Amino acid sequence: MEWDAEWWPLPLSPYRPPMFLGEYLHTFDSKNRVSIPSKFRKDLGRVIVITHGLDHCLYIYSRKAWEKQAQVYASEVNGITTRRGLARLFLAGSFEADVDKAGRVLVPENLKEFASIKEKAIIAGVADRVEVWEEGAWRAYIAAVERDADAYVEELGGSAKN
Repeated sequence: MEWDAEWWPLPLSPYRPPMFLGEYLHTFDSKNRVSIPSKFRKDLGRVIVITHGLDHCLYIYSRKAWEKQAQVYASEVNGITTRRGLARLFLAGSFEADVDKAGRVLVPENLKEFASIKEKAIIAGVADRVEVWEEGAWRAYIAAVERDADAYVEELGGSAKN
C-alpha cells in the first residue's frame, strides 16, 4: 500500500523537545528542597539532573535532555584546556534528583553555595533547560541585560526591531 500524503489531515513533524519559558519566585525549605513550577514538571519528568550553570546559576535538565547534553560535554573531556575544564565543571558537578509528589526537588548544598542561594530563588525557563538563580543575582542580571539590550543587538549585527 502506498502512502497518500493528501489523505492524512494532520501535518507530520519531527519530535520537538519541550520549550521552558517564564520565571517564578520560589523559596527553599529547611531541607534544601525547592518546588519546581508546575508548568515545568511534566516536561522535566520525575528524574532531573541539576548541575553548575554559567553566570553562577544552576541548570536543570530532564533526564533525556541531559543525556544528549552530557554526550556533548563528554566528547570534550580530552580536548583543549578550556573545553576540558567546562566539561568537568558540568559533568562532575551534576546531580541526579527525584521530583517528589509535591513537585519538590532536593538541591545539594554545594550547588546552592555555587549559586549563592540562601532562601529565595528565581526558577526560569530558558528554552531546553530550567535555570535556578539567587533572587538578587537574577534581578541584577536581567536589569543589566535590559539596559544594554539595544547595544547587544547592534554588536551582534542585527536590528533592535522585532
